[in-house]
Amino acid sequence: MPTLLSLRSVRLKLDRRLENGNLSSWDFMEDNYGHLISYLRISITDRCNERCHYCLPQENQEWLPREEVLTYEEILRVARVGAELGISKVRVTGGEPLTRRNVLSFIDELCQIPGIDDVGLSTNGTLLNRKPYPDSPETNAAALKRSGVRTVNISLDTLNQQEYEQTTGRDYLQLAIKGIETAIAEGFEKVKLNSVLMRHKNEHELWDLVNFAQEKGALIRFIELMPVSSSEVLSEDNFLSVGEAKKLIEFKFGALTPLPDFKTNGPASYFQIESTGQIIGFIGAMTNFHFCETCNKLRLTCEGKLRPCLGSHLEFDLREVIRNPEMTDEDLKKFFLQVVARKPEQHDFRDNYQPGRRMIAIGG
Repeated sequence: MPTLLSLRSVRLKLDRRLENGNLSSWDFMEDNYGHLISYLRISITDRCNERCHYCLPQENQEWLPREEVLTYEEILRVARVGAELGISKVRVTGGEPLTRRNVLSFIDELCQIPGIDDVGLSTNGTLLNRKPYPDSPETNAAALKRSGVRTVNISLDTLNQQEYEQTTGRDYLQLAIKGIETAIAEGFEKVKLNSVLMRHKNEHELWDLVNFAQEKGALIRFIELMPVSSSEVLSEDNFLSVGEAKKLIEFKFGALTPLPDFKTNGPASYFQIESTGQIIGFIGAMTNFHFCETCNKLRLTCEGKLRPCLGSHLEFDLREVIRNPEMTDEDLKKFFLQVVARKPEQHDFRDNYQPGRRMIAIGG
């Protein structure tokens, strides 16, 4: 933990830079708890071709009007300014990001921004094997790899077709699997499968999911439900902890060895199955009381809200700033730093958190 002296030093440096308007040499962002902010998750759309109940718990979602969603040019400007402040990793999310028109051209430009050396994509996988246009010589996955995308995170909660349809509202399991296979074949640095733990839904499938990831050569992570879209997910009928999941996996595969030095720019804790050597991850926002200690990220919603924490209602209107013709890049830098200064020490999910917006509006 940072000392009181170091926290005061950070605040004094930030206050001095803001007062003098001199941000040109500010090459990092540090919050009041000693976290260096280097990761920006950018949602480019609230639209999705699936309807996962923990993200979008109603079929008839009212989508944002186009004029309220940041343009690609606006997002790229934010990313460039962020890179000048120390953002080196960006993950493009949604909704389902591949549903937005001309997304591949946007990602190609994003990958070329100086200072950003790690661009990833979060997706449900169903569009990775699709061609961006009918006569295209390559798939979406191939175009992403060619642009410089390094990692792809793909949601996969179940391998059962009926359960997949019930969970996502769509019969797209085979499309998702084909997308996973296509991404792996393209040779991304990492293809990560994200499985949300749901009691009475997929706890009996954990072994199959582990085996599937091993067979395909992907890295699988099991994620606790969080009360983002609905607080009802935390009921005893729904919530399954990573601790329980770990015990179920150990019952089948044997001991799991902690890998404290294995990192993937996120909060996952990784373990290795001794019998096979396979690495699996666990993301336990609800039960891991050290979950926020290494947080290094901010979130930008598709309509331009900059959020310092997923598990907090704090969000700040960057769209208003960026669409003001009098606002310079220096003003945007000040805005970034002021948001970082408001970043909480930890999320509020354990304190009877009441969702303000659905996950699909915030970004996955």
